Amino acid sequence: MISDTIAAISTPLGEGGIAMIRISGPEAVSITDTIFFAKKKCSEMQTHTVQYGFIKEPDSGLKVDEVLLTVMLAPKSFTKENVVEISCHGGLISVKKILELLLRYGARLAEPGEFTKRAFLNGRIDLTQAEAVIDLIRSKSDRAYSVAMKQVEGSLSEKIISLRNILIELMAHIEVNIDYPEHDVEDLTYAYIADKCKQSIQLIDDLLKNANQGKILREGIVTAIVGRPNVGKSSLLNLLARENKAIVTDIPGTTRDVIEEFVTVGGVPLKLLDTAGLRETSDIVEKIGVERSRKSLLEAELVLFVLNQNEPLHLDEFNLFKEVENKQVIVILNKTDLPAQIEVEQITKQFSEEQVVKMSIKNDKGQLELEKVIANMFFEGKIESTDSSYVSNVRHIHLLNKAKRSLEEALNGTHHVPIDMLQIDIRNAWEDLGEVIGDSVSESLIDQIFSQFCLGK
Repeated sequence: MISDTIAAISTPLGEGGIAMIRISGPEAVSITDTIFFAKKKCSEMQTHTVQYGFIKEPDSGLKVDEVLLTVMLAPKSFTKENVVEISCHGGLISVKKILELLLRYGARLAEPGEFTKRAFLNGRIDLTQAEAVIDLIRSKSDRAYSVAMKQVEGSLSEKIISLRNILIELMAHIEVNIDYPEHDVEDLTYAYIADKCKQSIQLIDDLLKNANQGKILREGIVTAIVGRPNVGKSSLLNLLARENKAIVTDIPGTTRDVIEEFVTVGGVPLKLLDTAGLRETSDIVEKIGVERSRKSLLEAELVLFVLNQNEPLHLDEFNLFKEVENKQVIVILNKTDLPAQIEVEQITKQFSEEQVVKMSIKNDKGQLELEKVIANMFFEGKIESTDSSYVSNVRHIHLLNKAKRSLEEALNGTHHVPIDMLQIDIRNAWEDLGEVIGDSVSESLIDQIFSQFCLGK
């Protein structure tokens, strides 16, 4: 058990209606008693109750702020330790002064993610639930939030634990065969091992089948909007972002740098990169913008290639066709409200008809069709699912694949490998699954995971 008491500001710094300082540890109540003045001391309050009072300088009696104080005694708190939360006026000075008092009278400044880390170390949550907390905070879409919320509730943990239980029973069965060879049940044991390995592999496959979708929902799709100058790239960004993020004019080359914006299109989170128009130019500033655009194009997982349907295809666009041929591409024929100078057949020589979307961005036409094409491309047309147990974390995906390989090795060896040797592969799979939920994981990995959290969480 951890013996010291930590404190941190748990709300973003800056002006606001309310700010909150959180204290956790064995001395949380006694430290707060030193600076909190009200009808009842903190130590006299019942657990899970709120008390109105003041934070004061103990020596001078000077009032620091008017606060509401909440007490949650162990083990019924987020960290399973004594927790006190002080809600004060939002602002830089008041929260800073209260935190300084807490640190002066015995608390230590918490490390990033240390409250959640303590919840994990004290057994309140497992590692998948802890990692889901940060996904919950960072979620960029309703669907991503739903997936993270399910994992916080333990939906993925339950499936991993169930899988490990199957492997524990299997290892116990093998041990019996090794310890009591006189019963001569070797053939039966091989068949049992094969059956359980197949069952476990299928369960892992079920978890991994939506891994790509889960990763997309968690991290978003890096999406570059490319095309020649003045074809409507910045207008498309503004349409998808539903606000004027980029300057739009009739002057070619208005966008000189890469503009980034997170948007949700049909439930799919996209990290949009509006790039400078790709063309040969002598303008030094625009040339730098074009170079950055080409770098964004290389990093993109999806390319929205915007063409002006009102103009014939340009040589620069034919060159761009070659640059993006190995990427996921959606060709947007913009300005369909004007007479067409490009035929769809010219585009389908390079891209399939399903990759072409006709739009009039100026008149807000074609956005629904674009959403459908993106959903088909990355989610096979089906984003919603009744099962929200998506595996979205790269660490989880790696460990599940590793466990699957070990089980496949065991399955392949059921006809020619001694039973005690098969147990090595099965135990490896069991340990890899344990690492997913934090049952067997190194201290350095735990520190690395929780260092990604914000201070006060």
